[in-house]
Parts: sequence; structure tokens; C-alpha cells
Amino acid sequence: MKASIKEWFQDGTKRDILFLILGGCSLIISFFDIGHLPVNAAWIAILLCGIPIIKDAVVGLVTRFDIKADVLVSLALIASVIIGEIFAAGEVAFIMQIGSLLEELTVARARAGIEKLVHLTPRTARRVIGEKEEIIPAEQVAVDDLLRVLPGETIPVDGVILSGQTSVNQAVMTGESLPVDKQPGDEVSSGTVNQFGAFDMKATRVGEDSSIQRMIRLVQSADAGKAKIVGLADRWATWIVVIALSAAALTWIFTQEIIRAVTILVVFCPCALVLATPTAIMAAIGNATKHGFLVREGDALERLAGVKKITFDKTGTLTYGTPEVAGVKSCDPALTDQDVYRYTAIAELRSEHPLGKAVASCWQKAGQGALPDPDSFEMLPGRGVRAKCAGRSILSGNHEMLAEAGISVSKEAAALAGTWLDQGCTVIYTAVDGRFAGFLALSDTVRASAEETIGKLKQIGVDPVLLTGDHESAARHIAGMLSIEEFHAECLPEDKLRWIDSYQQAQQNVCMIGDGINDAPALKKAYVGIAMGGVGSDIAVEAADIALVNDEIRELPHLVRLAKRMMTTIKLNLTFSMTLNFIAIILAITGILNPIVGALVHNAGSVLVIINSSLLLKYRAKADRARPDGDISR
Repeated sequence: MKASIKEWFQDGTKRDILFLILGGCSLIISFFDIGHLPVNAAWIAILLCGIPIIKDAVVGLVTRFDIKADVLVSLALIASVIIGEIFAAGEVAFIMQIGSLLEELTVARARAGIEKLVHLTPRTARRVIGEKEEIIPAEQVAVDDLLRVLPGETIPVDGVILSGQTSVNQAVMTGESLPVDKQPGDEVSSGTVNQFGAFDMKATRVGEDSSIQRMIRLVQSADAGKAKIVGLADRWATWIVVIALSAAALTWIFTQEIIRAVTILVVFCPCALVLATPTAIMAAIGNATKHGFLVREGDALERLAGVKKITFDKTGTLTYGTPEVAGVKSCDPALTDQDVYRYTAIAELRSEHPLGKAVASCWQKAGQGALPDPDSFEMLPGRGVRAKCAGRSILSGNHEMLAEAGISVSKEAAALAGTWLDQGCTVIYTAVDGRFAGFLALSDTVRASAEETIGKLKQIGVDPVLLTGDHESAARHIAGMLSIEEFHAECLPEDKLRWIDSYQQAQQNVCMIGDGINDAPALKKAYVGIAMGGVGSDIAVEAADIALVNDEIRELPHLVRLAKRMMTTIKLNLTFSMTLNFIAIILAITGILNPIVGALVHNAGSVLVIINSSLLLKYRAKADRARPDGDISR
């Protein structure tokens, strides 16, 4: 029982609520003089709500010479007690504690969407050794361990499904509301939940390398206190403390009414000013988290609001980064396009080359039927593959491979293949039994939401730029598809740095979006760096200010609009708090406000600032609400 009471009191929020309840009751008793007590009941509010404020002020002043709002509040409390305004002192302490609690609740609510990841870390795993299963701590799982996951269990580490079919709830990682079907060969992430079927998987990334742990590291680095504009507000708060003390002293000297001086101290506490920025930033971070972004730097959203250009890497950012069969052409009258596709897929079935794997995978995804294993297979590095199946000899590879085998490609076929090459595709040529059969064109698939995203960014007033290491033809084709006017091809990492630096030297702040190791320098150099958190490399994610967890760039316009709205909210908060403070001090100097009413007016301003900031938690522009798939965001 004692342990539970101690644990309850260690929860700061619960303790503050209890102190507020007791303090509020004591003020009611004091105001109505209930029970005619020999001691003013408002002392309870002073002790429970005021002492913590005075303690924090003294500690900050002595250890860091930190002159902030707590200093003025403490002076106002002490001065009220000295002149016998016990109820006023209790009310000041009570209302200040309400404002503090509201700030805590707002910040906690804003961070809740991020910090819940920490509590989703799997504790145990079911390891399979031979015919036996054993339950082990999740941190003991090693790469290549065979694990079994039952329905309802959380997937302990990242891995690849070896057997079994299921549906996985990936909401914690991707924000998808519906479970995703999984089958052998599909990847699964730690922290996601297996819903329906049991499956066996091979562990690929464990411990600190797992998806959930990477996200947790990003969470722990999110800090609103780093924002530059917070420092500005703090400097203002320090000057306001000096001005308030001077005004109180002069008022006392000229009017000889200490009550007016005390009221000035009460109303001029810069709490609303100090709350104006951190609450807005943390609410915006909470909103961004709900839409798939993890903000690693506190001032990242502030900087994003001032961005003029967004530079995109191509592969893995505007495209999925996985080649797909874009076209098939038979050049042999005896074979159909389907025949050429099938022979190529058979030849590439055992290939380790990404393009070969893509051909076989696309055939299987299209449901074209099972492919027979080739009777023989040979990999020819830098050329292609040679295979035999059902008595037929198949060559699949580049133009040089066929030329070395003495197989010629007609001018008409070469011209037709050239049209695909001009679009940035890769062409695989196929020969069957020594005769040129046709070719397959493979291309990186553009993300379904890319065109819409680019269009919305232009509407916001942000210019998109394509920076890619691909050839000119591929870059031109993608840029044309997405209506990107400016692009730069064949960029090495230093080239991307040079372009970004040139823009920023021209006072055009740049946001860079990328996923690869080669993008890391550009992500670091840019005014704001956003990394694709799913497909992106660890180095890219670490170099970025913001990580896009689910790789869905559709939400990017919302993030930019959110950053701009956040800055508008901060400016409104600062303007309102400063205006309220100066109006209140004039009323206090003239004697219109007394300490009790002054405390109410001042703290009402703090509450309004917090409420205004909390509106960012649910902010979403109308232009970003309708999704292409018909889903309407909440």
C-alpha cells in the first residue's frame, strides 16, 4: 500500500492535480470564510502550489542565473504575503499552477504519438531450433535465427517470411489503418503485430538495428528546446523581468502604494510569452508524427517554413527504387510477347542480379503461372545469363552478350529499344535457340502520389528540383512525367552539395529529400533534410532533420503547410502575450487592477496561448484532406 502511494506521488501530473484540488478547496474556504478558521486557509494553496514555483526560481537563479517567469511569480507571491494579501498570494500560486499543468498536458498530448513507440518494443521472441520452440528475450535474437510468430503476437525483430501467410498490422510504423497481406519472401518489421496466420521468419536486423529501435532513437532526439525562436522568447522574458521590476519600483516610489507595485509584478510575469513557442512546436511535432514524420531537430519545422525549394533524389524517393517490367516486345514472328516474357523469366529465375530478380518477380506477381526450373543455368558477369529449359537454349542479357554469341539485332528492333532507353529504361535482350527473340524494358516505377505531391508543393509556393545520379534521359523522362521544370542529372554527392550550396547562396533555402548513403552529405548541407525512414539508409536518416517513417511522400505538402501554420501560431502567441502584458501593466500602474484580478487576467492569457497552440495538433489544410484512394484523413 505504501509503495503504491509513493509511486502515485512520483507521478508529477497526478501530484499536481491533487495539489490543485486541495489548493482550490482552500481558496473557496478562505473566500467565503467557511468555518471561521483562525488561520487563513489560502496558506494551503501557497504551500502546495507556490512553494514549488519559488523553489524552481531560486534554483534557476542561483545555479544558472536564469531570470525567467518564475522569478517574477516568486516576487509577487512573497510581496503579497508581506502586505497581508494572503488570498491574492494563494490565488496567484493556484492559477500559475493551472497554467503549468495545462502546458504539461498539452506537451504530453503532443508527444504521445511519438513516445508510444517506446512501449511497443517486443519483450520476447519464439525461436525455432530443429523441432523445438523456445521463448527467449527479444534482445537475444541473432541475425539468421529462425523465429515463429503466432497470431496476435508482436513481431520481435526485422526479418523475411520463410513460410506461412498472414496479415500484419503495420500502423505503428507506416500509419496504414488496414492490415497488409504477407507471404514468403515478404519483409516484416519489429513492433508490428501479426493478426491472422502463423509464420516462420528469418531474422535480418536485430537489437539496435531493428526498425522499432531506429524509430525510438529518432524519438529520443526530438527536442523542442533547440528551436532558435525559443531562445528569442527567452531573451524577451529576461528583459521583461527587468522592466517589470523597474516599473514596480518606480510605481511604489511615486504612488507610495505597494499594492500597485505588487499588482505589476503579478500581471507582468511573461508566462504567456515563454509558453508561446514551445507549446506550438511540440503540438506541431505531435501532428507531424500522426502523419508519418519524426522530427529529430526542434527547429526543423521552423526552418521548413522558410524553404523556397525542395530538391528530390529520384530513386527510392520519387520512385519506389525497385525495377518493374514496363514493356515486352517480340521480334520473332514465331513467338508472342508473352512467350518472350516467359522465356526471359525462366532464364532469370536463378539470377542474383537485381534486374533478373525483377523479371522473375514481375512474372509471378502478374499471376502468369508457375515457371519451370531451368535444366542448366550460368551467370555471365557483366553480360547476362545462359539457361536451358525443356530442350531450348535461352540467352538473356545486354546487347554485347548477343553480339558475342553471333546473334544480331535488327535495326528496327534496335530503334524500338532505343525509344525505351530514351525514357530511362533498362533493356534486356533475349535469344532463343540462337535466334533473336525480342526484349524486355524495365524501369523504376514512379510513386503513385508523386505527381500530386509535386503539384501541391507548387501551389504552396515551393519549387521542386530533381537532383539525381541517373543519366540525362532518365532524369528528363521522370521530370517530364512529374512536371518538374528544373533537374540536374548524373550528380555525384559533391555535385548535389554544389547545387544546394548555390541555391542557398542565392538566399533560396533548400529542403533536400533522399534515401541513400550518397544523399547523406546533401541532407546535412540543406537548410532542412528529410530522409525516407523506411527504405533509407541509417546514415541518411542520421544526417536528416526529419524522417518520413512510411516513405509516403503524399504527406509532404501537409508538413510544409503545418510548418507555416506553426510559425503563424507562434507569431500570434507572441503578439497577443506582449500586448496583454503591456495593457495589464498600464491598468496596474493606474490602480485599476488589484493583485487578485491581475492574476486572473495574466493567467487567462497563458491559458489562451496554450489552447491556441494545441489547435495545431489537429490542423490539416482542406487541400490535403482528400486522398487519391478516396480515403479522407481524420
